[in-house]
Amino acid sequence: MKFSESLKKNRQFQFVYKNGKSYANRYLVMYVKENGLGINRIGISVSKKVGNSVVRHRVTRLIRESYRLHENIFNSGLDMVIVARTSTAFVSFYEIEKSLLHLSKLHEVVKIYL
Repeated sequence: MKFSESLKKNRQFQFVYKNGKSYANRYLVMYVKENGLGINRIGISVSKKVGNSVVRHRVTRLIRESYRLHENIFNSGLDMVIVARTSTAFVSFYEIEKSLLHLSKLHEVVKIYL
């Protein structure tokens, strides 16, 4: 069962950047804003500073997959934007997953923390 959708429009990203709360760690920055809907909407941003298109798409896939695997522990009704830092270029899936869960705990958007 799918609990989330994607943020697609620039204005949706900008709204979360301006009005949301952010926390950061070594690999990721996470912005979170309540959206009043029953579902989560997630946006992933990977800059050209991270690497070429192959590297950027790999990082995007790793972030999306780590969120998908833990989607059931996130509270619903949130807009989240996850920004990859340049240090994310060649890290493992485990490091990204750990980083995402750490930020989720800081934002207090998870029902349980593993």
